[in-house]
Amino acid sequence: MEYRSVTTWSIEAPIETVCEAISLSLDWPQWWRNVESVEELAPGDVRGVGSVRRYTWRGRLPFRLRFDIRVVHAELLKVVEGVASGDVEGRGSWSFTTDGTVTRARFEWRVRTTPVWMNLLALFARPVFKWNHDGVMRRGGEALARRLNARLLGIVQE
Repeated sequence: MEYRSVTTWSIEAPIETVCEAISLSLDWPQWWRNVESVEELAPGDVRGVGSVRRYTWRGRLPFRLRFDIRVVHAELLKVVEGVASGDVEGRGSWSFTTDGTVTRARFEWRVRTTPVWMNLLALFARPVFKWNHDGVMRRGGEALARRLNARLLGIVQE
């Protein structure tokens, strides 16, 4: 089953600070409670292109998702794009913009689930899976604002 979601966090913090916190995904388990672990499998170049990290996530529902992300494109303070494989397959990207003191971090996720049980349940549980994902992203925005000691001005989820 295929999923597409877009989440935008508006945070009153410098773009450099927001980008750094998001780029340092090995540290996410310290501040984003839904991220159980991040393991570096390959380091990549100085921009992170070619790096591979394994993520284990847990949302409100009683299951975990495990997948690897290989960074395929990165531009400092603009965008990081990756390809996912594992429990989900597809693409994800973070993009960043700033307007004075407000930074917008936009995450777009276009993936399909690979576990058979998820694909069978998706016919009925798709809204529940979306609710779970949206909750994970909402908590991430709140946690990032706390970590940066900044105001979270809004979260938009599509």
